[in-house]
Amino acid sequence: MKLTFALILALQVSVCVWAQDWPEPDKELVDKYTGLKEVFLKRLVNAWEKAKDAAQPLLEGSPTGDRAKEIFEEIKKSPRVESTVKIISGLAGELEPVVDKARLALLGAYGYYLRPYIGEHLDTAITNIKPVLDTVLPSDG
Repeated sequence: MKLTFALILALQVSVCVWAQDWPEPDKELVDKYTGLKEVFLKRLVNAWEKAKDAAQPLLEGSPTGDRAKEIFEEIKKSPRVESTVKIISGLAGELEPVVDKARLALLGAYGYYLRPYIGEHLDTAITNIKPVLDTVLPSDG
């Protein structure tokens, strides 16, 4: 109960900070951010799938892999884990509008205050690191 109260209080304070007017981000900046975020998430999912596919054959016949699978199944069936997952899912759903508003405020602040000074350098850095990421963490399967 104390943790829930502290979380609500912290959210209330953070909402007050974001209540002030922030510059609106350019549509081009929001689209660019959204595209980069989607590609990054695809890279993470692809890396996770490859790691899982590589580890699964190693763990299938081993006693450690069987024991890990048993523990995982026990954890999945636990009522505490189920209720925790439901609570976290509910909180994530409730916080999504706040997170989106904060994200847009930060993009607006970046676009207004920082982009004129570091935007070109950041864009160059992102463009230069893309080939390395395409090699190490490709975004397509």
